[in-house]
Amino acid sequence: MSGRLTVIGLGPGNADQVTPEASRAVAEAKFFYGYKPYLDRLELRADQTRVASDNREELARSKDALVKAAEGHDVAVVSGGDPGVFAMAAAVCEAIEAGPTEWRSVDVAVVPGITAMLAVAARIGAPLGHDFCAISLSDNLKPWDLIELRLLAAAGAGFVIALYNPISKARPWQLGRAFECLTAILPGTTPVIFGRAAGRPDERIEVFLLADVEAEKADMATCIIIGSPETRIIKRGDKPALVYTPRSATGSSK
Repeated sequence: MSGRLTVIGLGPGNADQVTPEASRAVAEAKFFYGYKPYLDRLELRADQTRVASDNREELARSKDALVKAAEGHDVAVVSGGDPGVFAMAAAVCEAIEAGPTEWRSVDVAVVPGITAMLAVAARIGAPLGHDFCAISLSDNLKPWDLIELRLLAAAGAGFVIALYNPISKARPWQLGRAFECLTAILPGTTPVIFGRAAGRPDERIEVFLLADVEAEKADMATCIIIGSPETRIIKRGDKPALVYTPRSATGSSK
């Protein structure tokens, strides 16, 4: 007997940004596995059960959820944002690939959600209007040398760059080092957006120039978007500025 496992993206934190598909998936599941702050966002019925775990226990969480699903239950694994962007969908797939044969018989579905860079971009205009990439600054699962290599390659190729997991108490220096790397490639006038808690009551969206940016203004709730040399800031008097990257590109650099 095999059950079902659904990996659900809850969006950036605003209840209005949870998709109808995600809401339906929550209504259908019986057991919910996830990081406690994400589980706390759910309004569950008496017949639904939360199983909370710490933020760094993604693989163990996935294995526990697969065990439950393989027993024939309807199980959900929840993520903030989109579960396929630096989140739980990949951890579930990793667990299935390395796990027992019966886990491959579990029905698996991934329900997308609005990820942080999309929520931040929507608040400020269209900074992702041309080619872009997303890079996590966490070196928990990859070496810092590789992160620097990817930053330099992306900036040199003219990509707008969205930075996830930019800074933490255990990694206080890495965002500053990332800006040092990018300053060697990008003009000092490149727009940099700090989007903290986009869509939530404590939201803070700020725009800086790369030459003036201060890494200390970010925390783990911040998604950072670094423009390309072609990204523009439109001043609008008393109205908030718009930041956008033109749909066309010339390949210009400094």
